[in-house]
Amino acid sequence: GINAEYGLYIKQSTPHANIVIWPRIDQKTCLKVPQTAGCRLLVVEPIREGDNLVTDIAMIESLIKEHGDGVLCVISTTSCFAPRTPDKLVQIAELCSVHNVAHLVNNAYGIQSARCMNLINSAAQSGRVDLYVQSADKNFLVPVGGSVVAGFKKETVAGVAQVYPGRGSSGPTLDLFITLLSMGRQGLDSLLKERKQVYCNLKAGLEKVANKHGERILDTPTNQISLAFTLTPAHFKEGFQLTELGSMLFQRNVTGARVVTTTAEKTIGAVTLHGFGSHCDNYPTAYITFAAGVGMKLSDVDVLLTKLDKLLDKVSL
Repeated sequence: GINAEYGLYIKQSTPHANIVIWPRIDQKTCLKVPQTAGCRLLVVEPIREGDNLVTDIAMIESLIKEHGDGVLCVISTTSCFAPRTPDKLVQIAELCSVHNVAHLVNNAYGIQSARCMNLINSAAQSGRVDLYVQSADKNFLVPVGGSVVAGFKKETVAGVAQVYPGRGSSGPTLDLFITLLSMGRQGLDSLLKERKQVYCNLKAGLEKVANKHGERILDTPTNQISLAFTLTPAHFKEGFQLTELGSMLFQRNVTGARVVTTTAEKTIGAVTLHGFGSHCDNYPTAYITFAAGVGMKLSDVDVLLTKLDKLLDKVSL
């Protein structure tokens, strides 16, 4: 997620502005941090193109023009759960450059995706990217709790470091340092290459399971980490709740799968999101997501597919 200093630094440097424009991504931390910093969050709903949820650039531009100097920043996202796709970073960066608005990028687990990193580099070359933040545990296999804040200007990153309280644990830094020394560059490169193959195998395997059970994999080719497998209520036994599928998989040692019913509602601070989990108000189908994350093995994919297939045999009509 986005750590507190990330936003507070921008807030300190532009004290008169308090509006954050946020292309919707259904992660709670993204909602909590700007509001905790005393900002007003303007949610930009995505546009549905086929199965994909993509950035509404026209709405972002409209809000920037409407609120003018009151806009503190735009917070965009690269890595996300399907069917959400990475934001159109280049277009956002160009808008931010033209209107002199800060641009922060939530790159949570984007380091493991060449596409996400290329998007950030292209955006910085074409427009404005102030900072981008990524999770240490999601990208480097270290314990939860650390993040890496980066930018293209030394003074900007140094400014974030200066607002850090200074009494936090050094544990995350030490964990990352030891892990990187242990795996080395070749070890990290090997993990990233393996992740790409895991994604291909996972997609192909899920498509076979989906076809067998009358479902399909949502077509989101620009999301190279997460895959969404449709869940049609009529295909399941009477009384079966779709959310049970996630807990049943968890009981079978399959972690990370998320069932999205598209009917949930979540209020955090002053913001209420309908269809929470699906990144929009009215996505047309329920689904379960699976991610090909760094550290996942090809053998893990085979185990997952076998367990999912057997479980669907058990709960389907």
